[in-house]
Amino acid sequence: MKHKGLVRTALCSAILAGLMGCTNAEVETAQVQNWEQDKTYHLTILHTNDNHGRFWHNQNGEYGMAARKTLLDRLRADVEAQGGTALLLSGGDINTGVPESDMLDAEPDFKGMNLLGYDAMALGNHEFDNTLDVLMQQQEWADFPMLSANIYDRESGERQFQPYQIFEQQGLKIAVVGLTTEDTAKVVSPENVATLEFRDPKAEAQALINELQETEKPDVIIAVTHMGHYVDGKHGVNAPGDVALARYIEAGDLDMVVGGHSQEPVCMEGPNMYSKTFRPGDECRPDQQNGTWIVQAHEWGKYVGKADFEFRNGELSLVNYDLIPVNLKEKVTQEDGSSVRVFIQDEIPHDQAVSDFLRPFQERGQELLGEVVGETTGKLEGDRNVVRFQQTNLGRLIAKAHMERANADFAVMNSGGVRDSIAEGEFTYRDVLIVQPFGNIVTYTDMVGAEVIDYLNVVATKPVDSGAYAQFYGVEMTVENNQVSDVRIGGEAIDLEKTYRFTVPEFNAAGGDGYPVITDHAGHVNTGFVDAEVLKAYMQENSPINPADFDPQGEIEYK
Repeated sequence: MKHKGLVRTALCSAILAGLMGCTNAEVETAQVQNWEQDKTYHLTILHTNDNHGRFWHNQNGEYGMAARKTLLDRLRADVEAQGGTALLLSGGDINTGVPESDMLDAEPDFKGMNLLGYDAMALGNHEFDNTLDVLMQQQEWADFPMLSANIYDRESGERQFQPYQIFEQQGLKIAVVGLTTEDTAKVVSPENVATLEFRDPKAEAQALINELQETEKPDVIIAVTHMGHYVDGKHGVNAPGDVALARYIEAGDLDMVVGGHSQEPVCMEGPNMYSKTFRPGDECRPDQQNGTWIVQAHEWGKYVGKADFEFRNGELSLVNYDLIPVNLKEKVTQEDGSSVRVFIQDEIPHDQAVSDFLRPFQERGQELLGEVVGETTGKLEGDRNVVRFQQTNLGRLIAKAHMERANADFAVMNSGGVRDSIAEGEFTYRDVLIVQPFGNIVTYTDMVGAEVIDYLNVVATKPVDSGAYAQFYGVEMTVENNQVSDVRIGGEAIDLEKTYRFTVPEFNAAGGDGYPVITDHAGHVNTGFVDAEVLKAYMQENSPINPADFDPQGEIEYK
């Protein structure tokens, strides 16, 4: 914030009897200012992001809304005892990730957030995984605003969602502005956002802040965003994130960014340098860019972020920041050599009222998803930090399942659609749905070899560390200098005039992840088969699964 003018205005307010030297604008501002000169105000911002359906604790008793409620109540009580007030904000992505939530359109998550006392959230890209009527229902469930200033209705040109919310605490006026990544248009099913336009959040934020400074005259401005934190602004193929936003906004205009989307703890060891040694319970220093503090609390409610500010004479200062684990555990080796999981910090009890409210939702999902559908003799690798960097057995298994269902020659599978691994042993339909939670439809397309080469030149050259990075089955190739060569399908060199059939998820066929749009191709067919169901059926039929059967053997060679 630009606070120097506010301090001068406060002084003018103190001498309203002698207005010499005070402009009319300063007098008008003084008349609406409610904070006192030389008084210190304590303001705390509590935050989470990327809940992704984790309303219930996991099998190890980690995180979950019931424990988070107990922690939040304690933190609010501490803040109140010190004479301060708090806001609880979410960086978005409440939807998609856990079957018990997905099958219920995240009803337990949004209603649970009401019980936890959320004040506002940013709309994340996964809020658009469903059709807009589902999002409208979620807005009705939520007792708090779901904010985004940069999403517009294409037809009317008007903002589709509430852009900001004003909170008044202790005489301070706090503006919370919502922003959503531009990448939403390419990372969700295009049909779900066909009527929407995602504009540059940086430009929208500056324009809205300028407007608020004229109309609302807030003392504090916070952006609650779902844009991602990319160190030093290096966002690769992703849309610009919170660092770029903070650098774009005029210095002093934006106090804080409460972020989400990149799903990491934003803890810095120096300017534009992540802390490489951060562990749950360690000290965490948030990023600061252009005078703006940037925070993010990893994912799934694993942490609650707590930023303690002091506001005095128009100046806001961060005095303490903490990233508090919510019943996270670590493995400890015992004397006999065995390992056991223990709480990193003291266990946080579950709030009984929240547990009682959420339990029926959890039990309903358990009944539907608890049946064992197969067994694997080893780990099927789908961890985000692996599957987005290299070919894996699970990525290839999914591709083969799709290929066989469509009677195709080869398959393409975006790694962003592989959301988790499957551990050795028995697995359930629930495990399959965690791996593929989006409900994408398997499609196939018949193309001649020359068209296939053009297609592969786009999808096979997508960079690592992105959901666009492709997993393949049934095709071999060399990838070098953004081109493919030595392409072989079914073990034979590609024939440029022969017709081949390949599968790709509906999301990518429609242009998701920046893949070529092929839904209008004459050879394109929507099979109507849901990806998770196809995977479950394939694994059930071929159980027990031997992961080694799907390990990559150098079919895709990157140079």
